[in-house]
Amino acid sequence: MLPRGRPRALGAAALLLLLLLLLIGFFLLGWDPECERLEPDGRAGDLGCSRCPLTPRVPSDGRLRGASALHGDPLAGHGVHNHSACNPQPPLPPKCELLHVAIVCAGYNSSREVITLVKSMLFYRRNPLHLHLVTDTVARNILETLFRTWMVPALGVSFYDAEQLKPQISWIPNKHYSGLYGLMKLVLPGVLPPGLTRVIVLDTDVTFASDIAELWALFAHFSGVILLLLDQLRQVGWEQMWKLTARRELLTLTATSLADQDIFNAVIKERPELLQPLPCVWNLQLSDHTLAERCYSEAADLKVIHWNSPKKVRVKNKHAEFFRNFYLTFLGYDGNLLRRELFGCPSQPPPEAEQLQRALAQLDEEDACFEFRQQRLTVHRVHITFLPHKPPPPRPHDVTLVAQLSMDRLQMLEALCRHWPGPMSLALYLTDAEAQQFLHFVEASPVLSARQDVAYHVVYREGPLYPVNQLRNVALAQALTPYVFLSDIDFLPAYSLYDYLRASIEQLELGGRRKAALVVPAFETLRYRFSFPSSKAELLALLDAGSLYTFRYHEWPQGHAPTDYARWREAQAPYRVQWAADYEPYVVVPRDCPRYDPRFVGFGWNKVAHIVELDAQEFELLVLPEAFTIHLPHAPSLDISRFRSSSAYRDCLQALKEEFHQDLSRRYGAAALKYLTALQQPRSPA
Repeated sequence: MLPRGRPRALGAAALLLLLLLLLIGFFLLGWDPECERLEPDGRAGDLGCSRCPLTPRVPSDGRLRGASALHGDPLAGHGVHNHSACNPQPPLPPKCELLHVAIVCAGYNSSREVITLVKSMLFYRRNPLHLHLVTDTVARNILETLFRTWMVPALGVSFYDAEQLKPQISWIPNKHYSGLYGLMKLVLPGVLPPGLTRVIVLDTDVTFASDIAELWALFAHFSGVILLLLDQLRQVGWEQMWKLTARRELLTLTATSLADQDIFNAVIKERPELLQPLPCVWNLQLSDHTLAERCYSEAADLKVIHWNSPKKVRVKNKHAEFFRNFYLTFLGYDGNLLRRELFGCPSQPPPEAEQLQRALAQLDEEDACFEFRQQRLTVHRVHITFLPHKPPPPRPHDVTLVAQLSMDRLQMLEALCRHWPGPMSLALYLTDAEAQQFLHFVEASPVLSARQDVAYHVVYREGPLYPVNQLRNVALAQALTPYVFLSDIDFLPAYSLYDYLRASIEQLELGGRRKAALVVPAFETLRYRFSFPSSKAELLALLDAGSLYTFRYHEWPQGHAPTDYARWREAQAPYRVQWAADYEPYVVVPRDCPRYDPRFVGFGWNKVAHIVELDAQEFELLVLPEAFTIHLPHAPSLDISRFRSSSAYRDCLQALKEEFHQDLSRRYGAAALKYLTALQQPRSPA
């Protein structure tokens, strides 16, 4: 409730302001004088209720629209409750009508929240959607990648730069936890395309429990004349109108507490007859100062759940556990299942999707290697910088450790952070549910939660084979330093390696025309309890004592033999080695190095192919005399077990190698003959 003593009337500008609001926004207020409760400071708080909500439209099958059991409705089985006998629900829009939704989203955490919101909308929707996202640079980078790789049919996305909008609202004092972004709905009329007449405006912390088309249908309550006023309002200068109202309100308010809602309330409080309230089931508020249970009596009443509190899912109210479980359903829901087509609504797929469909159609399902070829073509959803990340300051010789992992290697992260104090870019291959487990794992770890220079990129799991090189490419593409250390998650680098690599890059004067890959010698221990060496001298002592070995000397010696460990024992300066067949060292290279070949999935030859590409592009291979990294023991992966047990698996890997060499010959001509010659001597791949 706003303080008394404001001007008696707000005039035509306020009238137009309110009418515009009803047209462009999902108002989510539902204010009713009988549902008012005083906040501790004497202001009015919304109870999340409405005296006369619209009656849900119940089809003849006894279920609410948009809650189909065919799609695994999270609320199925709770029955249908006719909340009141007020106005009937308007007819739903035609199923192919495009619905527009606007969302303000900024930062890493909001980017995660908005995905859960979008999942809930897609789960129930039967109409094409277009999202209008007002974002900062961080959120735009994340969401552009996510939606491009998600490839949801009949879902369009447009982005608008929040930085350009800040000057329009930064003069308004605001105590709301959302900061400036909580005020940006005020400027949406000037930001959205002029031809757009209707849009639903949502907060990132809401979850849909029904088809958004039901909400869109509520626009039927607004007359055509009012719809025409939207264009007139833009012509006469909406920006000046809302700013005039805001300045007048700030004469009695030192700062807004509810962001843009305070400014909207200024009109509503004095002219309640102008308000067309939405039923509060469309904004079931779960903040501390609401009585949400007045809004519903059964689960079937629910339309939108709004976690409008800084506590989010930690709020406490009568049915918080039920709402929390409903929200968690969508949090962990497999987003790949939401790629389904909208039947009867033909839509033009993006060019990438068309190319993918053509490539998939050319595959032969009878091919013994069909599984490998299909996995290579799979477009995985990618959520870059899944957690808050503070990029390192620009430094000319800095190095990012690049690696990939799945859920079963999560326990390696804390040790890796202790060994490598520099920036890291890690790709994690997870399901939606595992991504939430990973989030809790990091939050509960003092070691991991203290590191802001580790960028985690979630690649969502799809398909039977592990897309190891696709994961590496995601992590490599997101590295921000000039150089990268291409490692694996089950290796621990020497404690001093980060500083040593930066010094070596500077001393060797890498960059410019000199292309070099710095080789970090690899070792392994077979012991789960192991005292890590603090120097090269200690490592050599462990090597002589049989506690350490050169990496995979007993299974795959050719993979690291060219490093020349005998020479490394005595070396005082970097030395050059020559490429040899099946060589797969761990290297430090410029960030713009060749990418990994995505055809290699599962186990085998994935790093080997990358070293071949480096050699083909004439990278020197320089072994560093004081560098080392050590592999720790772990249970074998599913893919390596399949490789060892299946001759068909090994035959497919051989076929992929041959195709890889054919492509090399096309790209590098006669220079690639040495790789083809090496292939003529078949060996067990690494």
